Amino acid sequence: MSQIDQNDIRAAVGSGLISEAQAASLLAMSHSRRGARENLAPGDEPFELFKGFNEIFIVIGMLILASGWAAVTAAYIAGSLGGYVEKTISSAALGAVVLWIFAEYFIRRRRMIAPAIALSLIWAANAGTGITAFFSEPFMVAQNDLSSLPLPMALTTAAVALFWLRFRVPFAMALIALGVFALTLMVAAEQAGRPEGISDFFLFSASGPFAWVTLAVGIAVFAVAMLFDLSDPHRVTRRAAQGFWLHVVAAPALVNTIALSLLESGTSSAQMTLVAVLLGFALVAIVIDRRSFLIAAIGYSVTLAGTVFDGEGAAMTVLLLGFFLVILGAFWARIRAALLSPLAGVLPLHRLPPSH
Repeated sequence: MSQIDQNDIRAAVGSGLISEAQAASLLAMSHSRRGARENLAPGDEPFELFKGFNEIFIVIGMLILASGWAAVTAAYIAGSLGGYVEKTISSAALGAVVLWIFAEYFIRRRRMIAPAIALSLIWAANAGTGITAFFSEPFMVAQNDLSSLPLPMALTTAAVALFWLRFRVPFAMALIALGVFALTLMVAAEQAGRPEGISDFFLFSASGPFAWVTLAVGIAVFAVAMLFDLSDPHRVTRRAAQGFWLHVVAAPALVNTIALSLLESGTSSAQMTLVAVLLGFALVAIVIDRRSFLIAAIGYSVTLAGTVFDGEGAAMTVLLLGFFLVILGAFWARIRAALLSPLAGVLPLHRLPPSH
């Protein structure tokens, strides 16, 4: 008997023979029966940005089209006096219609990954431009009064959420999380004053609530990511991909707030504490089998440690983190299997990816 592969299922969905929900359920059951990770190397984590070069070709075309649209719009606005707000809004509204049509074809019909990511980004930028033009007060912003920006940010995030509800693009979930993050910081800035620099977002010692807000948002995003992960332990549906992108957003906010606060002191004890804290987060990443969570956290910490903080201590910390990541990547599967064995009676391992 011949076997039905994923291309056959996609064709069945495209022809209307079965629905997308039925196809997802069928694939999930099939992967669960034979082991969803059999085509991956032991200990590997599913990840896909594009299916072929044709998707890259289409994305390049979309980016050129978006750039041309922005240039034509700018020339249209600058070509006559007055009507800046009305012209910007009309241009964004027309752009939204075109983007929605593209999304219906490339995402819902063609199931393309890279164009879906590109369309999510362009949709967010287009929505943000139009909504900000309608609700913000340019003269207030020019005078460093940002009180008119939280509402446009909230509505832009809602527009991205609407896009996600229709097309279920995993990357759009990360944009929603970033929108919530930015909105929360704007509200905090309105209440406590603007931050003096980027370090205020990650240092508990800084004035203002920004570091604590960042930590709280990181915890919330991480919790939502775990809900997606636990609902798809074999990592075969879009829920796992949504969890992946949420981990990428949560890690810098959650880990680096603590890490950089320790780096600021510059003492050897603080650096050892930092290594211990990152080791704890590494254990969490291993248990939930999410390299994206750990690499985003450490990578962002290394970036800020090299730009915000200077000195021999920061350089040594970066060196140790790099060595740690190399060793962990080489023996990830073995470490995870050894770690999960004694936790069988404590954690719901049936809700986590299987170990090798």
